[in-house]
Amino acid sequence: MAHSPIGVDLERAPGGWLRSMAEIVLGAMEFGTRIGEAESFAILDRFVERGGRWIDTANNYCFWQHPSGVGGQSEELIGRWLAARPGRREQVLISTKMGAQPTDPARGSKAREGLAPAVVRTAIERSLRRLGTERVDLYWAHVEDRAVPLEEVVDVFGELVAGGLAARIGASNHPAWRVEAARRLAAARGVPAWSALQLRHSYVQPRPGAPLVSTGHRMVFPETLDYVRSDPALDLWAYSTLLSGGYVRADRPLEEAYAHPGTARRLTALAAVAAELGVTRNQVVLSWLLGGDPVVWPIVGASTVERIDEVLDARDLKLDPALRTRLALA
Repeated sequence: MAHSPIGVDLERAPGGWLRSMAEIVLGAMEFGTRIGEAESFAILDRFVERGGRWIDTANNYCFWQHPSGVGGQSEELIGRWLAARPGRREQVLISTKMGAQPTDPARGSKAREGLAPAVVRTAIERSLRRLGTERVDLYWAHVEDRAVPLEEVVDVFGELVAGGLAARIGASNHPAWRVEAARRLAAARGVPAWSALQLRHSYVQPRPGAPLVSTGHRMVFPETLDYVRSDPALDLWAYSTLLSGGYVRADRPLEEAYAHPGTARRLTALAAVAAELGVTRNQVVLSWLLGGDPVVWPIVGASTVERIDEVLDARDLKLDPALRTRLALA
């Protein structure tokens, strides 16, 4: 497929960021742990060659795969890649997160660092050092921390933007009402506000309330879509968009939370549309997210260069209204 660039730069407007066209984001969670340095560099290189811009990571990636029991390996690898590619930093946009880094390797995710102001300031300094950059393009509160007053969280994240350490800020794994409360506080206090929300989302949905294997994940709900749709200054980013290969790999069955009749109907519709268009089911899912209402920024991990090509080809797949209706009503 011939690629036509889909991404455009964001522009600053009173009260927030104007929504841009969505882009596919490269998820770098397993770079430096399960995915080795040579393979990670090749994937990153190919992503940029194909016009990709956004790279998403976190300071706690990938603590559960590393002997130390703490994260930072993904950020460190991206930093080494940037250092080995002069000029590449100007070609990419870096998104990273804090709040879920273990403070005690023996306790793992039960000992998260949280969102206290002093912790936030220290975390971004360490992330910048690992990444080898002076600022990040989007900095996320990775998880909620209700032990810290929301006013303090709003102020310290706004401080990062005002100080030039982050171009934008966002909330990951937060309920929509907390994000709205934080945005209202930011407006009232005259500080930069969260302009993006990151949650788990895909074409196939789990049963409402069903427990997920990853207990820290928060799902997109219809109310979330309505909230984002109503606010042009708020972007929706989605992780686990391809369900760890579950759409295309027989050895990657969907988890039990997805075992319901709606899943079967949607998988049947997805397979039919992909066959009619001569594309993969993954590509249909990504196109469905990119061109939806509201648009969604899908974060996609890749362990091979071939997967990057498949993923980025989805940018050129346009689903017409009739196909979207078929997929939506399945």
